[in-house]
Amino acid sequence: MAALLGTNTAFMLFHGLEQETNPKFIREIALAIIAATLPFQGIYFLIYTFLLEHDGELSPKRIDKLKMASAVCQIISYISLIGFGLMWYNISLYVGVAFVLSTGLAIILIRSVMKPVVLDDA
Repeated sequence: MAALLGTNTAFMLFHGLEQETNPKFIREIALAIIAATLPFQGIYFLIYTFLLEHDGELSPKRIDKLKMASAVCQIISYISLIGFGLMWYNISLYVGVAFVLSTGLAIILIRSVMKPVVLDDA
């Protein structure tokens, strides 16, 4: 998530400057998508820090709510990759399609790895 936040911030800065001098509609849409996801990336880190600072002090119910909010923030943050896909698609159809497909596979992989492991008691 830290890499995504840093990349999105840099992307917004550089392509935002480019948009001022050479406006393109697809870039505007891509930047809007990325901008909409930035607050959720920040909230993710606030939740993560809160959980670390209050480790052992929170009720299980509150921890579950915070973890659910964290998961929602992660999923919304992944939507920023659509903005990147639009930019790559604008550059090249093949690069854009390859990026979107590999992004989808990467998200499926990371979500499946991050699922809680259920241990058998047997």
